[in-house]
Amino acid sequence: MESRLKELNDALDSGAFIQARHMLNHTLKPAQTAHLLESSPPREREVLWNLVNPELEGEVLQHLSDEIQAEFVNQMNTDELLQATVNLDTDDFADILQQLPKKVMQEVLDRLGQQDRDRLEQVLSYPEDTAGGLMNTDVVSIRPDLTVDAVLRYLRRHDRMPEMTDNLFVVTRKDRYIGLLPVTSMLVSDPHTLVTDIMDTEREAIPADLDEMDVANLFERHDWVSAPVINNEGRLLGRITIDDVVDVIREEADHSLMRMAGLDDDEDTFAPVLKTSKRRAVWLGINLLTALFASMMIGLFQDTIEKVVALAILMPIVASMGGIAGSQALTLVIRGQALGHVERSNIGYLINREIIVGTINGVLWALVVASIASWWFTDTTIGLIIAIAMIINLVVAAVCGTSLPIILKAMNIDPALAGGVILTTITDVVGFCAFLGLATLFYA
Repeated sequence: MESRLKELNDALDSGAFIQARHMLNHTLKPAQTAHLLESSPPREREVLWNLVNPELEGEVLQHLSDEIQAEFVNQMNTDELLQATVNLDTDDFADILQQLPKKVMQEVLDRLGQQDRDRLEQVLSYPEDTAGGLMNTDVVSIRPDLTVDAVLRYLRRHDRMPEMTDNLFVVTRKDRYIGLLPVTSMLVSDPHTLVTDIMDTEREAIPADLDEMDVANLFERHDWVSAPVINNEGRLLGRITIDDVVDVIREEADHSLMRMAGLDDDEDTFAPVLKTSKRRAVWLGINLLTALFASMMIGLFQDTIEKVVALAILMPIVASMGGIAGSQALTLVIRGQALGHVERSNIGYLINREIIVGTINGVLWALVVASIASWWFTDTTIGLIIAIAMIINLVVAAVCGTSLPIILKAMNIDPALAGGVILTTITDVVGFCAFLGLATLFYA
């Protein structure tokens, strides 16, 4: 891909736009073109986008991040958007529409045929991060009283089958979901066999309001390729396929990584300077406030620090060790929450385990640091002080790192976003107060 990008840039630099256009529209796949767009600075990105053929724009758009997708979609008028998205699946079209202002979205919906509009409105009626928002309404459903031969004749009447069709969904005359018929079972069964005799009624359908991460966990746990989606009345609405689930998993990984740094999920790598500066300034301001709070705690022990200058040299060690220990526990629990491993029944075990681990590591490294500090400053008292402070801070860090994600999630606050800042503040303040407080007590 790097060589493709270089070849395209060379073509653009030399003015060979015909060659660049041919590469974008004939040599590369839409996903590769999207990758090239995301890998290009804004000016080059605009030139490349203008070289993409209108009939391929929709295929490229669905592979772009939300921010860049919105940038291009908002430049298109209704006719251009309809032309670009005419061949997209319902769920992909819905994702693109959600980047538009409501007024423009309604204009696009009004231009669609009744059937297409009903399908889109059904998907758009559910939050984007639920099974209903992920589903595609393009499904093949059959009745249980048909024979395999009748089903095969029915399928041959279709011009094409929906992608990743591994199961046909069995429904009643009122479209209530009953079970599914694996295509593999149908192909090896006697033509006169009834669907009801070979269908799978054990596979439960996914409720439309189920959270997307719960959906991803179900797919991962059961190795599904597709799964039916139903409403509260049990009526079949659509299906979710593995490609949608892969997108969810990737987005969740991006979400956790970016949120821990205080960045938007869809932060553009090549976003303009002013936009990037504005976004980062807010997070830096929040971190500054927490740092000032920690500094205020240090200020309370100013007299002690002036008496024993070695305290100022050793302070960062206590805070840093607590911060690292807490981050390890925090990351582990956030990952466990994402995978659905952390439940009320096992929280107690996690906290107890982390306390023991924090104590063991605290004692181990306290002995090491105490020995170094005592030798460095020829003062066994300061070694004892830093040892006790480290044990206290590592145990507190372990408890906070384990419990913070659970508490924040219960308060509907994103642990990946707020957990790191809160944890760092706690470990800094506890570390400084324990270390300097003990020093004040011993050297008073």
